Amino acid sequence: MSDALGTLLDLLDLERIDDDVFRGRSPESAAPRAFGGQVAAQALVAAARTVGEGKLPHSLHAYFVRAGDPGQSILYLVERVRDGRSFATRRVVARQHGKTIFMTSVSFAADGPGPDHSLPLDVPLGDPEALHGAHPRWMDEIPSTGYQIWDPFEIRMDPPAEGDGATGRSRMWLRAAGALPEDPALHLAILTYASDLTLLSATALSHGHLPGPNSGVALVSLDHAVWFHRTFRADSWLLFDQGSPTTAGGRGLAHARIFTPAGELAASVTQEGLLRTPDHSA
Repeated sequence: MSDALGTLLDLLDLERIDDDVFRGRSPESAAPRAFGGQVAAQALVAAARTVGEGKLPHSLHAYFVRAGDPGQSILYLVERVRDGRSFATRRVVARQHGKTIFMTSVSFAADGPGPDHSLPLDVPLGDPEALHGAHPRWMDEIPSTGYQIWDPFEIRMDPPAEGDGATGRSRMWLRAAGALPEDPALHLAILTYASDLTLLSATALSHGHLPGPNSGVALVSLDHAVWFHRTFRADSWLLFDQGSPTTAGGRGLAHARIFTPAGELAASVTQEGLLRTPDHSA
């Protein structure tokens, strides 16, 4: 296991300080704000720790309200909205400095019998082991601030396909950089963390802008939704097929389908964010 993955597991091991109240922290780095994927993943962990065995998260719907302070701990307050035989619902509010920075609703479900189908990827699935390790180009332009948010993962990029540029579409293989515990809720939390790494960049890429520290592009997450369709392991390869269906009103919408190497749809993610580009910076 890499040191960075160990750090991520420590970040997701929240401190319980009262009934349904948990405390999380950010890693030591010079980052100006807490990473949104980290806050969402920690909130998912907090919610899961109030739900009994037999139910796992199947959806998360979140809003980023204020930038998180990476130098201060974060309080996660869990409200037990409903506990049923097959479903449970939790609302989580993350607070710093006496103010809400993030809020989410998480729905849990017990698996049951029913029809099963999954639309296949419309391009060849490919083999991540045949690709060289690489990040999206703009990631390598970001100055080192100690712990980097993508360090806990191995990342490999699929070659672009015809027509990808117009929609900001890209395909990224990702897996945790080491073996993970068997806890299935932890794998969901790690995917939630990873789902915020590159998704919003699709909104800028669809207009020919490469995100990066000197690009003049501003991207700020506003809301985030994840649906977990099937069980998976976050320490096995997962393919993020991501793109942007629309941008308007200074906001961009991005969507990702996350596949297992067998071609099964494991999760879906949708995110909206503030988008400012050099030619529309007002």
